[in-house]
Amino acid sequence: MKRLIFIFFIALIFLQCKQNHKDTSTEKSVKSTVKYAKGFDIITENGQKKLIIKKVFQNSNKQFSYTLTNATNFAANEIKVPVEKIVVTSTTHIPMLELLQSENTLVGFPHSKYISSVKTRNRIKQGKVVELGLEQDMNTEKLIDLQPELIVGFALHANNKLYENIKKTGIPVIFNGDWLEETPLGRAEWIKFFGVLFEKEKEADSIFTAIETEYLNAKNIAQKSTNSPSILSGSMFKDVWNVPAGDSFIASFFKDANLTYLWKDTKGTGSLQLNFENVLEKGKHAGFWLNCGLYETKEQLTSANIHYKEFDAFTHNTIYTIAHKKGETGGLIYFEQSPIRPDLVLKDLIKITNPEVLPDYELTFFSRIKP
Repeated sequence: MKRLIFIFFIALIFLQCKQNHKDTSTEKSVKSTVKYAKGFDIITENGQKKLIIKKVFQNSNKQFSYTLTNATNFAANEIKVPVEKIVVTSTTHIPMLELLQSENTLVGFPHSKYISSVKTRNRIKQGKVVELGLEQDMNTEKLIDLQPELIVGFALHANNKLYENIKKTGIPVIFNGDWLEETPLGRAEWIKFFGVLFEKEKEADSIFTAIETEYLNAKNIAQKSTNSPSILSGSMFKDVWNVPAGDSFIASFFKDANLTYLWKDTKGTGSLQLNFENVLEKGKHAGFWLNCGLYETKEQLTSANIHYKEFDAFTHNTIYTIAHKKGETGGLIYFEQSPIRPDLVLKDLIKITNPEVLPDYELTFFSRIKP
């Protein structure tokens, strides 16, 4: 896979850091520059900077507030910054560390074979990033030996025994809820969460602004097109076809790419669980089938379900998958990179469905399914 080029971002970082510098130490309360993300905020209150985590668990609105400090001794609701030794638990965190040039702070990761980044894989090979086992069953002995200053975790539910036990060892734990965001730019904005931990807020703001600008420019180009092809998404798992609901972040991508998503009027931010007949009835004549699961070939599709042949997209060879583009150890590039690069996901969708409006762009994550 072609390397993602960030020269443009690096230049913009230093330019905006210089232009946007201002002293806020005398302001009593300053709202952060968070624009899209609903799960966190950063505020300065009476000279104290705070990281507010609003939503990190499913079906829970429990909030956490952390005061950022440079002190050596700190309380349970404080985080010492800048963090110099960190453990993160999702591959989506890796590109954010790298964009902030803070990848050298990473000392451990659970199930590191899923990491695709060449830069971080090299650090794993050199023994600089320790394998910690499965995310929900981390090797706590190795973790204690590493003595990280912070663990950035994620969990489905608030009552997570693993993280509670880790806290008892004296290692601070903070949760990241980027995966719960309902918009593509909302997910990407969590780079500011890492920016404040590494005291690189201006860099994080500039990186996000560059991504936001690219995303909105691509959206604007797509919205001007008179072509709005119909699409279906997803595939069967056992007896259920999981289709993105109309309010989901995936549906947001489709809307911004000016596509006619067949389930756009449904409610919900997750997935709709439909049977094959429901999807075939509505999606048989869809112009494109995007994100067909982890299938790489048509043969794999029909081996899983011979009736996939009944879709026009199968006949017309307009099925696109994320399964072809993998890292060295098999991790999917899409899962690692797409949350922080929604601009490239959007451009992929536009290029697939309206190639003439982005003539010089080459696909980053998606590719046409093979025979």
